[in-house]
Amino acid sequence: MLMPMLAEISGSLHISVACFGAAIGVGMIGMKASEAVGRNPGAATKILVQAILSTAFAEGIVFFAIFLAKKGVHF
Repeated sequence: MLMPMLAEISGSLHISVACFGAAIGVGMIGMKASEAVGRNPGAATKILVQAILSTAFAEGIVFFAIFLAKKGVHF
């Protein structure tokens, strides 16, 4: 009875940490992308493409965390 409850709690903690990390990562990507466009407006298109790709990869971590937490990694 105790082990399934602890597994569920640890899964929820993993998801929350992954979401928090992804949110910080996306915020930093946006901050640096806007700073880069401010320094070099001519490269705005290239910077936007890189920012969108980086944001997608940062948010992809959350999907892996949800999958692993709900699947339940058994040792």
